[in-house]
Parts: sequence; structure tokens; C-alpha cells
Amino acid sequence: MISRLDLRGRKLTRRELVDVLPRAELGVEDAAAQVAPVVADVRRRGAAALRDLAERFDHVRPQYLRVPPAELTSALETLPGTVRAGLEESIVRVRSGHAAQKPQDFTVQIAPGAQVRQRWVPVERVGLYAPGGLAVYPSSVIMNVVAAQEAGVPGLAVASPPQADNGGLPHPTILAACALLGVEEVYAVGGAQAVAMFAYGADGSDPVDGDVLCEAVDVITGPGNVYVAAAKRLVRGVVGIDAEAGPTEIAVLADDSADAGHVAADLVSQAEHDPLAAAVLVTDSVELASAVEARVADVAAETHHRERVAQALDGPQSAIVVVDDMVQGLGVVDAYGAEHLEIQTRDAAELAEKVRNAGAIFVGPWSPVSLGDYMAGSNHVLPTGGCARFASGLGVHSFVKAVQVIEYDRDALAVVADRIVAVANDEDLPAHGDAVRARF
Repeated sequence: MISRLDLRGRKLTRRELVDVLPRAELGVEDAAAQVAPVVADVRRRGAAALRDLAERFDHVRPQYLRVPPAELTSALETLPGTVRAGLEESIVRVRSGHAAQKPQDFTVQIAPGAQVRQRWVPVERVGLYAPGGLAVYPSSVIMNVVAAQEAGVPGLAVASPPQADNGGLPHPTILAACALLGVEEVYAVGGAQAVAMFAYGADGSDPVDGDVLCEAVDVITGPGNVYVAAAKRLVRGVVGIDAEAGPTEIAVLADDSADAGHVAADLVSQAEHDPLAAAVLVTDSVELASAVEARVADVAAETHHRERVAQALDGPQSAIVVVDDMVQGLGVVDAYGAEHLEIQTRDAAELAEKVRNAGAIFVGPWSPVSLGDYMAGSNHVLPTGGCARFASGLGVHSFVKAVQVIEYDRDALAVVADRIVAVANDEDLPAHGDAVRARF
């Protein structure tokens, strides 16, 4: 079911490792060609295009593109008590984790009378996307909304696909999560069209929508399929985005102390997301590799989404990678740059400190990825496809920007005036120097 890649005795460069390791093909370029007309249509026709596209892609024509407040209240009132308790616990823990992320303003005295300050300013308005295709993700609503709220963003809007089974509204649990978080601006809009609506705004098409259905935002975040990723690529620069998120992935770095049953369960847990989901085990134990191979087949056969899981585990993006030792294993996981990295070794905490590239690291046998998906207090919107080499997961930092404030008095400017003039003239920009001389 899952293939094996033996790297023992092979001395590979980082580039060679990246090329040989399993990875899902995102195909954003191909998807962008299909998505471009959708984005253009929403930009041109607004709400009318959104209804036509919902009918085409979601097989329902929503009466309400903006969800009425009463529907949010109703969804929360009818939410099962156990689910509500779980969502409320998640909100508390995620809020606690993100409150500590707030960056601090600072002031530097460069010289007497010369001061530079840096202020962190939240963006004014954000659009947050919650998928609703193969699965429903109220947890993603929490991750996006709490991070933006803790950043101090004053304007938040959530979009999630309309569902025929819910009268053209998003899934009730999505609506209930929005209600729990105090989000009142919620749209029954899915996929690339939601990204376009947030990027360009959308005029209304009838009295139900009003003249303006949705104002444009400054930043768009949230996971989605390849078409959502392609739409984000197309509007990047018009707005900020979190990332072009691809299929989910898990890598497990384990030695012979790891429990094969735990590892197999964790690989299957991520594989149930999507047929393109990646599940990778990196180990220096051939015995563990064989045990996990056997256990993962049994666990996959018994799970609810067995067909989806089988596709993911059997795909080229999943494998068991056998290495000589943990030194080579660390090199492999750093080259892979997993969205989720579990470390199940005797010295897991020590190894975790040596990892450079991972969206999130889960240390030891009692920190499974599922914990991070819901209630660890971390964020589960993380970089995929190796982007952990240069990108971070979603957090407060995703919704704030640094503004530098420069304040010099006359004497402080006078100290550097001649040097500014000299450098400006050397760059053949004499008016820059003249702007300084004019003050004296």
C-alpha cells in the first residue's frame, strides 16, 4: 500500500534529496488557467457571477450570498452540546497560544535627537476562507478568526461554500463556529470565486444583496484546494495572502523506540484529508518500517474513508524512507520541510531543537498531529509543499505590518547632512541632497 525508499549508504546533496523525496504535484499553473476566467467574471459581475458559479460548482443557487444573522444564531442553538464544548475549548486554547504572539513596538535612539520607532499595525480588513468540500472545517474557522482577532484586525469576513443540503448556506457547524467567535459577516461563497470576491469586492445584484455585497479586503487567508491556491496566486499583489496551500502532509521521524501502531494511526489520520495527502515515515529502523507497513494497511482498511486513504497512501507522495541514522534522518526531514513533523524517538525533544524546516513540530508519542489540528493552542494553517523552508504557519504575524516612524531634530540632521549629500550625489540623485541642504 505504501512504498519504501531506501536511502541507506547514499550521500545526496540537499537538491538531490528534494528531488528524490515523495511529494504531491500541486499543479497550480494548470489550475490558474482554469481559474482566471472565474476571477475575472466575479470582478466584472459581482454577486450575479457568484450565484452563477455556485450553481455551476456547488450545484445550488444561493438565495442569500451573505448569511442572515438569524441563520448564525440558529446554527449555534442547534449545535450538539459535545461539539459546542469541543469548539469552545479549542477557541480558548488557540486564543491563549496566539495572544502570546503579539509583536512589541520598540524605539531606538540612533544618536542624540535621532529616533526610530517601529509600530505594529493590524491590517484593516481580512477575508478568511473555510473549505467545505471533502470535509467540513469549523476548526479552520477558529484558526483563522482567532489569529486575526488577536492581531487586532477590526474587519473580519468568512466565506465557505454553499451546500445544497443546507438550503444554499454553508455547513451549519461552520456557521455555529462563526457565531461562537462573534463573526457576523459570513458568505455562502466557495472556491476561487470566494478569493476573487475578497480581493476585488462584489456589487450586489438584487435587493437581497444591497448595492455592495462585499467590500474588498487587505489579506486573504485559509486553506483550500488547488483552485483556491491558484486564485490566491492570481490576486497576490492586489491583496496579501497567507500561502498557496497544497494538499496536507505529515512526516514522522522515528527510531526503533516508536510504537508502530501510533505511527500508522497518525499517517492514516492525515491521509483521510485528501487522495493527494502525503504521509511519510523517516526511520533508521528496518524493523519499525516493516511493522508500520503492516499496521498501516490494517488501519487503513478499517477507517471510515478507506478509499480516500488508500489512494493517498498508495500515491507517489507517500513513502517509508529508510536512512542510516538520525543524522541522515534530520537531513531528510529538513530537505522535505513537512507541514506537520512528528518526532517519535528516544531523544525527541533534543532532535526537535535541531530541525530547521517544518510548519509545526510535534514532539514525543503524546503529541499527535490531531492535537494540533484542534486543541494544542497552535495554528493548523501551515506551509505545505516544502514551503516551510521559508514560510511560517498562520498566526498573529499574518495580519500585522511593521510601520517605521523616523523623528530627527535639527541638530541630529545637521550631523549627517554633508554625508547624505555626498552619497546622494554619488548616486546621481542631487535633489535628494538639496532637500537636506534646504533646511540649513
